[in-house]
Amino acid sequence: MNEASSANGAVPILLTVGGIFLIGLCADFLGRHTFLPRVTLLLLAGILVGPEVLDLLPDFTEQWFPVLTNLALAMIGFLIGQSIQPESLRRLGRRVLILATSKVALAALLVFVGLLLLGVQLEAALLLAGIAPATAPAATFDVVHESQAEGEFTDTLLGIVAIDDGWGIILFSVLLSIAEGVAGTSGAGGVLLSALWELFGALALGALLALPMAYLTGRVARGEPTQAEALGFVLLCAGLALWAEVSYILACMTLGALVSSFAAHHKRPFRAIEGIEWPYLILFFLLAGASLHLDALATIGLLGVVYILMRSAGLYLGAQLGGRISGAPPRLYNWIGIAVLPQAGVALGLALVAAQAFPSLEDIILPTVLGTTVVFELIGPVAARFALRKAGEARA
Repeated sequence: MNEASSANGAVPILLTVGGIFLIGLCADFLGRHTFLPRVTLLLLAGILVGPEVLDLLPDFTEQWFPVLTNLALAMIGFLIGQSIQPESLRRLGRRVLILATSKVALAALLVFVGLLLLGVQLEAALLLAGIAPATAPAATFDVVHESQAEGEFTDTLLGIVAIDDGWGIILFSVLLSIAEGVAGTSGAGGVLLSALWELFGALALGALLALPMAYLTGRVARGEPTQAEALGFVLLCAGLALWAEVSYILACMTLGALVSSFAAHHKRPFRAIEGIEWPYLILFFLLAGASLHLDALATIGLLGVVYILMRSAGLYLGAQLGGRISGAPPRLYNWIGIAVLPQAGVALGLALVAAQAFPSLEDIILPTVLGTTVVFELIGPVAARFALRKAGEARA
């Protein structure tokens, strides 16, 4: 009886995982033969099988999503870090820094001004402006990987995505502090200190783990031992970051960047992660689609439309401004702003923080961010692939 009960309990899990992987196979095939990236196809499939439409997923998948999010983003952070080497930083560092800063600043500024002109309360406008610059590194990275893109534009895009969330979290914390000051609530200074700890603590943690990992890399046999080494360090880094309440994405990016620099002649850990990441990403993106709240689209109204338009315009104009200041070629700054449209988990996390700090504004902030995230998650990867092709660096 116990064996039969255990087997019956495994049935929905096995059927669900098998079905999701086959959907991922179809998404990969369609992504190669249509204009839609596989990320968007997986999100659409998730919406279709999720509670909003067919409601085919078992209840236990809701418990999987937070863990899969951590797994997927930790691996992606590590792989993005590989592109941030001293040579590329010397070549692109100033440009990436200026582009990222101007893009973040313009997106926040235009959203803030647009919402104020719409008559939105000052505190709500400040908070939504702080959320606007956040991007979706997982979606952007997968579009780059699927497109087999290489070159100056791609390196710049990945560099911007790598530091975007760090800048975005700091800006959000500053604007949250201002909003709390306007409202006369306490704790504004503590929020800013927490943001600085989240940023610099992540850098320190990634650097600390990079030293033993760089030493082991190349001294461990190829194949399965290398996979165990790579996964062990990446997941340890993510777990310690979550425990220390620092940015685990940034910590894993730092780990990847320093390992790539200190052990430049060994690419085994990066190839090991690349070889196993796609199954995790299939689960992550499909469950992300299933968790999207389509009913939020009906509630965003004019406020949501203004947020979408102002954020998009801010990202584009910020890239234009930063590109011209940094001396970047036109083909780069004309398309970078479009390539960074995806927005996902970080924005939702910041929205929850804002709602906790201002419960009275929850009915404005959460529906707006939830609804607009659906839009940006679906059209953002399409825009990113389009930008890579227009920049002439997409090979697939």
